[in-house]
Amino acid sequence: MSKPSRMLSSVFTVGSWTMLSRIAGLVREVMIGAFLGAGPVADAFIAAFALPNMFRRFFAEGAFNMAFVPMFAKKLEAGENPLGFAKDAFSVMATLLLILTLLAQLAMPALVLAMNSGFYGDARFDMAVFFGRICFPYVFFISLAALLSGVLNAAGRFAAAAAAPVLLNIILISTMASAYYLGFEIGHALSWGVVVAGIGQLILVWKAAASIGFRLTLKMPHISDDLKRLAIIALPAGMAAGVMQINLLVGRQVASYFDGAISWLYYADRLYQLPLGVVGIAIGIVLLPDLARRLRAGDDAGGQDAFNRATEFALLLTLPCAAGLLIIPEPIISVLFERGKFTAFDSTATAAAVAVYGAGLPAFVMQKILQPLYFARGDTKTPFYYALFSMVLNAILAVGLSYYIGYLAAAVGTSLSSIALAFMLWRGTAKMDDAAKIDDRLKRAAPRILTATIVMSVAVYAMAGFMDDLLQIDGWRVAGLMALISTGVISYFVAAYLLGALPKEGLRATLRR
Repeated sequence: MSKPSRMLSSVFTVGSWTMLSRIAGLVREVMIGAFLGAGPVADAFIAAFALPNMFRRFFAEGAFNMAFVPMFAKKLEAGENPLGFAKDAFSVMATLLLILTLLAQLAMPALVLAMNSGFYGDARFDMAVFFGRICFPYVFFISLAALLSGVLNAAGRFAAAAAAPVLLNIILISTMASAYYLGFEIGHALSWGVVVAGIGQLILVWKAAASIGFRLTLKMPHISDDLKRLAIIALPAGMAAGVMQINLLVGRQVASYFDGAISWLYYADRLYQLPLGVVGIAIGIVLLPDLARRLRAGDDAGGQDAFNRATEFALLLTLPCAAGLLIIPEPIISVLFERGKFTAFDSTATAAAVAVYGAGLPAFVMQKILQPLYFARGDTKTPFYYALFSMVLNAILAVGLSYYIGYLAAAVGTSLSSIALAFMLWRGTAKMDDAAKIDDRLKRAAPRILTATIVMSVAVYAMAGFMDDLLQIDGWRVAGLMALISTGVISYFVAAYLLGALPKEGLRATLRR
C-alpha cells in the first residue's frame, strides 16, 4: 500500500477512536444537561473544567507539542537519541506543570474572575472557585499525557493516544451515574472525576509509550541544547496558542453576563466538536509528523499528496456536517438534550449557537490541516501573527456585537475570526514549496463536493419543512431526526458518487486495509 494510503489509514484509526470519544462525550454532555441543565451549577462546573483545559491547550497541545513533535520525529528518523530528548522534555514539563498547579490553587479566585467576570457577586463564583481547585490538577496529568501522545504519534502509533479521551468520558459518565444513585452532588462528583480521568489517561499512554521502548521517567530537570532550541521554536507556538485561548476567554467573558449562556455555548461547542474532532483534529494529528518526516527526506511530491488528500478527505466529510448544523440545529439539540433540567428554551438558545458554529466548521477544520504545513517546517512565528490578527478581530466582534445580539456575539466572533485565520493560513502557503500546492485532483474534487453538499442541503431543508409538525411531537422527535439525517446522508453520497466527488481508488484501498 502507498504512503498516502497509510496516512489515510492512520487518519481512520485516529478518527475512529475520536468518533467513539465524541459519542461518549455526547452522552456525557447529555447527562450533564439532564442533571444540571443550564443553571448555576452547570455554569460553575463548565467554567472550572475550562481552566485546566485552557492551560493544557496552551502548554501541551499548543506550545510544547507543536514544537516537540516535529523535532522528535526528525530525531527518531535520524536515530539521534530520541529517548534522551523525550526524557528531558518530560521532566522539564512536569516541573513547570507542578509549579503552575500550585500557583493556580492560590490564584483560583482571580483565575475565575479573569475568565468569567460576570460571575462576580452571585452563587456561581464561589462554586466555580471550589470546583476549579479540585479540577485544576488535571492539567498536570493531561499535559504529560499529551507529550507522551506526541511520542506515540511521531512513532506512527496512533491508537492509544486517540483512545485516551474515551477513558475521560467513560469515567465522567460513571461518576455522574454513581453520584446520582448514591445521592451525591453531581457538580462535586464531576470535579473529582476530572482528576481521576487525568490520572487514567496518563497511565494509558505511558504504558503504550513504554511498550515501544519509550519508558519516560522523571529525573532532575536538565536544560539541554535541544530543549533550548525547542523553547525557541515553542515560544511563538505558545503565543499562538495563547492567542486562541484569549479568543475563548473573550467569548466566555461575554457569555458570563447572560444567565445560562455559558452552558448554551458549551453544549453547542461540544456538538460541533464532534465532526471537528473526528475529521480535523484526526487529520492534524497524523499530518504533522508525516509532513515533518517527508520534508526532512526531501519528499516534496509525497508531502503534496499527503496534504491534498487530507484536504480532500476533510472537505468530503466536513461540508455536509456544516450544512446539517446550519439547517436543522434545533431538532438535533432538542432530541439530544431536552430532558430533565434542560428546557425547550435552552434548546432554542443552544441551537442558535450551533448554527453559528456550523458556519465556521469548515474553517476550524482547515486550520488543523494548514497549520502543520508551517509547524513541519519549524515556522511557528507566521501562524502566531495570523492568530494575533484573529484574536483582535474576535474581541471586536464578540464585545461589540454583544450589545445587539447578546450571548450569540461570542459564537459569531469565534466563527468569523476562525474563517479569517484559515484564509490567512491558506494565503501564506503561496510562499512555500511544492509540498503546499493544490494538485489537479483536489481542484476537480472540491467544486464537486460543494455541489453535492448543496444538493443535500436542499433535500434536508425540504424534508424538514415537510416534517415540521411531526418534529414538535415528543414521541416522534427521535424518528423525525433520524429521517432527516438519513435524507441528508443518502442524498449527499448519491450526489457525490454521481458527480465523481468520491476518491474511489484511495478510499477503497484504505477501507479494505
